[in-house]
Amino acid sequence: MTTRQSTDAELAGQPAAYWTGVAHEALIAFTRARQAEKGYTQPQFWLLRNLSVNDISPDGEGMTLAGLREAMASYVRPEDDLAAEAEVLLERGWLTRDTEGRLWLTGAGEEARVRLARNAPAIRAALHEGIDDADYVTTVKVLQRLIRNAGGTVG
Repeated sequence: MTTRQSTDAELAGQPAAYWTGVAHEALIAFTRARQAEKGYTQPQFWLLRNLSVNDISPDGEGMTLAGLREAMASYVRPEDDLAAEAEVLLERGWLTRDTEGRLWLTGAGEEARVRLARNAPAIRAALHEGIDDADYVTTVKVLQRLIRNAGGTVG
């Protein structure tokens, strides 16, 4: 079976929402598969990052699951079970929970966060294979313009 290549004119008429949705799902699936190969999940990594004063946390203070869900609202997926993911990190000794239900990053958790972050460049390199930086920048600028044209904001 051969797949016919669309012409540039045909591609220009296709809906951006379709292609951005396909890209979104494919990129997340790829990233999560690479992380699973290394023994962790994307939500686990996000929990570590959000609790680390050396990363996303502004103060390194503990947070409740509700607070973490709120902090991650723009990127956590509906199927992500942060409570279950936190339990895994508690079992690994990467998090602790205080009497008020706040999760805290341990020293081992910070070491794990740093170690896991080292996987990101290889994941990015695989995704960017065959795409030069200028083309990537152009693509991001086009997406930003589409967002603004749709009434959205670009952070």
